[in-house]
Amino acid sequence: MMQTPAMQARPWLASYPPMVPQAMPPLTHASLAALLVDACERFAARSAFSCMGKALSFAEILASSRALAAHLQSRGLKKGARVALMMPNILQYPVALLAVLRAGCTIVNVNPLYTPRELEHQLRDSGAEAIIILENFAHTLQQVQGKTPVKHVIVASMGDLMGMKGHIVNFVVRKVKKLVPAWDLPGHISFNAALRAGGQAQFSPVETGLNDIAFLQYTGGTTGVSKGAALSNSNILSNAVQTEAWLKAARIDADNPEPLTFMCPLPLYHIFALTVNLVMGMRLGAMNVLIPNPRDIPAFVAEMAKHRFNVFPGLNTLFNALASNPDFAKCDFSGLKLTFGGGMAVQRPIAEKWRAVTGCAIHEGYGLSETSPVATANRFDVPEYTGTIGLPIPGTDVAIRDEDGTTDMPLGEVGEICIRGPQVMTGYWQRPEETAKVMTSDGFFRSGDMGMMDARGFVKIVDRKKNMILVSGFNVYPNEVEEVAATHPGVLESAAIGVPDAHSGEAVKLYVVRKDPALTEDEIKAHLRKSLTAYKCPKYIAFKDALPKTNVGKILHRELRDADPMVIAAKG
Repeated sequence: MMQTPAMQARPWLASYPPMVPQAMPPLTHASLAALLVDACERFAARSAFSCMGKALSFAEILASSRALAAHLQSRGLKKGARVALMMPNILQYPVALLAVLRAGCTIVNVNPLYTPRELEHQLRDSGAEAIIILENFAHTLQQVQGKTPVKHVIVASMGDLMGMKGHIVNFVVRKVKKLVPAWDLPGHISFNAALRAGGQAQFSPVETGLNDIAFLQYTGGTTGVSKGAALSNSNILSNAVQTEAWLKAARIDADNPEPLTFMCPLPLYHIFALTVNLVMGMRLGAMNVLIPNPRDIPAFVAEMAKHRFNVFPGLNTLFNALASNPDFAKCDFSGLKLTFGGGMAVQRPIAEKWRAVTGCAIHEGYGLSETSPVATANRFDVPEYTGTIGLPIPGTDVAIRDEDGTTDMPLGEVGEICIRGPQVMTGYWQRPEETAKVMTSDGFFRSGDMGMMDARGFVKIVDRKKNMILVSGFNVYPNEVEEVAATHPGVLESAAIGVPDAHSGEAVKLYVVRKDPALTEDEIKAHLRKSLTAYKCPKYIAFKDALPKTNVGKILHRELRDADPMVIAAKG
């Protein structure tokens, strides 16, 4: 292929699959609500979401969201009001999401496992006037509501929207498994009561524009105070169009003869599943199988066994846990067209294990809350594991910049991954100083991730800046150490951190979860020495029963570091 000037400036364009457009396709809708309503009308008879054996059709999502939107409006919520959603993957979530958007309000996604302190911060910072919350977590809200702007509370129960079966589900959740701590929220209304009231109320359609804020997606707070990435309708719609264009390489589109089935183990309140599962799934007329608790691997595998699924978004720790489960291999993978990995680096041993079991390669992508999220992805028409996060998707520029974020690094050299495109957030909610820190003068978002780009435009991430370990002046990237450790058959998971060292400044310490209880420190060190130069090899090995993780499954290196006795001792 003859390279055009655009390809020379953007080397990744020459590496695009032939069926993927090099320029971003135009937006097709004026708002996210319009896109989702259109999908509900086009695919009315199809199942949109399934949870614990109960499915809701697109038509039911449309009708229920209209009723709930009318109820929100009857409570005085105006265009732009923030409404928090605090639920795991249950049927009420997509109904609530579409209702809030149709009412012209902004969604504040909240991790249901937040502590009272974390919840209070997010509700206060966002200025949320209302919250829709699962009763399992109502006791958390009870402790802080009086210190927040929240005036309207809608409480859902697990069995809502499940008909008669819902009564049994609620009994088991409340009385048998005792998953609902006692709570008291005066003035609240139940989810089903809100639907009934809204069904009798007037719904007034709200005209929402591309520049209106659709979501406040709060960062995990690992680099300081948790901040809300303000994502406009344009940001989300752009990423939907970009992702749909990229999916053409996997021959996945709305014209599939049979409706697609997406597995949805990652939480919808997280930007990855929100865009890839909910927005893209609905846009394609697919059914999403919602998994409320993906950490219960046996129950998850049992649910998967009931479906012939086509698309599986996940992340490294989840792929590993599933592929290590003996019953997982009994599932039907004949329909699996795409496994999409994100959220953290996919390690080669895990990718190879997944492909051996499922017959489907893991295609890794990359993004952040601030980029709605997808910024890069590997080619879906190439089955090989590349060890990279792929190519910038249509309409996206990626630059590898120096420490100041002003100068591009030569191809093949490590620098900070910087992203420019229509999916990049409008800024951090009411934090212009924080926004200025991460945006360059020429419109690039500074990701804080270190990476390099090769001559073909493929980007390889080496690690977060803050996770980098400095040993005698040499950079050690934890992901490299962890990937080598993962090739040992006795290692289930690992995480590398830097600890103080009088001789080298820092030394590598590797926390290991054993698959083989007999695995020793000496065996791991000997294994690592075969693949890593001396300064990269861990000086210390520590065994743990489990590694701390976010609810999405990312390993919390900072939590390990903060609790490490050597780090604590050095701080005095």
